[in-house]
Amino acid sequence: MKTYKIAVIAGDGIGPEVIDEGIKVLKKVAELDGGFIFDFTYFPWGCEYYTHEGRMMAEDGIEQLKGFDAIYLGAVGFPGVPDHISLWDLLLIIRKCFDQYVNIRPVTLLDGAHCPLQNVDRNDIDMLFIRENTEGEYSGAGDWLFKGQEHEVVLQNGVFSRKGTERIIRYAFETAKKQGRSLTSISKANALNYSMVFWDQVFDEVSADYPEVKTASYLVDAAAMLMITDPKRFEVVVTSNLFGDILTDVGASIAGGIGLAAGANINPEGTFPSMFEPVHGSAPDIAGKGIGNPLAAIWSASQMLDHFGYEKYGKMVVDSIERLLVEDEVLTPDMQGSASTLEVGDRIVDIIGNLKSVKA
Repeated sequence: MKTYKIAVIAGDGIGPEVIDEGIKVLKKVAELDGGFIFDFTYFPWGCEYYTHEGRMMAEDGIEQLKGFDAIYLGAVGFPGVPDHISLWDLLLIIRKCFDQYVNIRPVTLLDGAHCPLQNVDRNDIDMLFIRENTEGEYSGAGDWLFKGQEHEVVLQNGVFSRKGTERIIRYAFETAKKQGRSLTSISKANALNYSMVFWDQVFDEVSADYPEVKTASYLVDAAAMLMITDPKRFEVVVTSNLFGDILTDVGASIAGGIGLAAGANINPEGTFPSMFEPVHGSAPDIAGKGIGNPLAAIWSASQMLDHFGYEKYGKMVVDSIERLLVEDEVLTPDMQGSASTLEVGDRIVDIIGNLKSVKA
């Protein structure tokens, strides 16, 4: 029997609550299959750890995580700890140290999910964002000169290497080719006359190797508008770290809300563990109340199953989320329901069991 070693960093706020439900779902899937199991190891890292230890993770944390098959992250951030500390000293350091250069965010409007757009067919919102995840605008390069003085100067540098730019674009082309879908590149070459001109050039170069993939290219401001006014034109999308971060939240808002937003941080070569997370944040205002929405955490668990090669189970988990939404009976308050986090997780497990029985 195959054993997958999963490092669990439940993190802050509602993180532990929603991750528990994702783990429950993963255990149910493993039970139904019978050919693999998950072995979960918990790490107490996050903002509470920071308040006691002065750091977001153990000094040898990266070394501790190296031996795992995947990382399951709940949420990062809590009042009292500056956002740049909580983000850079845990999430971003893991992404960079483990070369998780592919960030995957599905933007799919499931049946039963609320969409604020009018006169849009549900099938029109079905995008897959592939975001560069380790360099670009989030490279962390820059300087702060003459701090506190009248002539204070801050430099924030974007870093776009040929290796980093080409590999994410090529990954996106391979994905589009495999899925038989179009690929759209999003940049801002008219204003960013070095980084984004370079991005567009590399996109054109790589596209020559994939003549079967239909392509398009938009400036980021136009893309943001078109995601609202004509979302069907976007299928597979590739973009930089910053633009991907922003546009996928736009995507979440038109595809059921942030409570359904899941993300995967992938090291495609498998040299290091990949990481899976809901992207809704720690929601400290409702932490401990048992009403956090676990669906994004559960969707990210489906991405983990896809990553391990169990696409049929990944789809089954997403199908179970869709069925839960259609039933409209067991939903958390953010989705106009009155159910608890625990009740939503339990219902998803029940639906998975029923789906398995039907398909068997």
